[in-house]
Amino acid sequence: MKKIGLTTTVPIEVLIAAGYTPVDLNNIFITCDDYLKYIDIAERDGFPKSLCAWIKGIYGACLENDIEEIVGVIEGDCSNTKALIEVLQLKGIKVYPFSFPHSHDKRDVENEIKKFMNMFNVTFEEVEVIRERLSEIRKLAKEIDELTYIENKATGFENHLYQVSLSDFNGDIDSFEAELIKVINNIKKRQPVNKKLRLGYIGVPPMTSDIYQFVEKFDAHFVYNEVQREFTFPRVDEGINIFHQYYDYTYPYNIEFRIKELKKQIEERNLDAIIHYTQAFCYRAVEDIVLKQSLDIPILNIEGDKLNTLDARTKLRLEAFLDMLLDVKESTKC
Repeated sequence: MKKIGLTTTVPIEVLIAAGYTPVDLNNIFITCDDYLKYIDIAERDGFPKSLCAWIKGIYGACLENDIEEIVGVIEGDCSNTKALIEVLQLKGIKVYPFSFPHSHDKRDVENEIKKFMNMFNVTFEEVEVIRERLSEIRKLAKEIDELTYIENKATGFENHLYQVSLSDFNGDIDSFEAELIKVINNIKKRQPVNKKLRLGYIGVPPMTSDIYQFVEKFDAHFVYNEVQREFTFPRVDEGINIFHQYYDYTYPYNIEFRIKELKKQIEERNLDAIIHYTQAFCYRAVEDIVLKQSLDIPILNIEGDKLNTLDARTKLRLEAFLDMLLDVKESTKC
């Protein structure tokens, strides 16, 4: 099957039905041992330093991994993607645009997905067959999530890793399914680890994945990863078809829709606080203002840039925040 790169989560059911292997360029970028080389490639080609590292990483990953076709999300994701795909087109990359309509109207979402299916010459029936197959694997990801916030056996990093991987199913549906089954069986054998602080992680998946291990030093545990969970389509059982499934996806639409689900998860998971991760030079950082006014829970905003590990200043801010939460929790008991 021919590879096709993704700038973010899109209806991959369409791509698989068309005979493609979807590859999330974000995952290629961030999991590379020498991930900075991708950023360097972009900056050498003229991308400014004052631009999100993810965009530059996607660009470099696309060129370096012989990706000849990509799907670029031009509405509902990064505001810089449109410029990115224009440059990639200059490099000879074939680009298929896709939009999550700002209106978040069911008819508009359906029309966009139908246009996408027409681009790849696949039928609704063919796409639904693939959707049913992928739904089986998405249910496994939901099980890992429950092992995290209900049984307290899966770590926050495991929750992050296996959910974020559903953006492209690691490029091999059957192998990824087998891996998830094995991981779930191993996690189930563990004893629960009950930390005093139950944290939620919201915002784009982090450049600095060591945040999960770092917070565990302070008797804290991430039991919710917002966007990573959305990549798994956790309400897939409620989706009557592909149109409804992508209509019910919170990440690309208006913030009010997103906040509604956040409030539900804060209560259901009994969260003590939230870490809101934003990327340097990203417009989504402004959303922190709305989130802090809309959510009745302590929120710490941290920002990542090029580093894939937490810097000293961010560690200090996290430590102070977690210490404060622990003190409040202890005093409440008294």
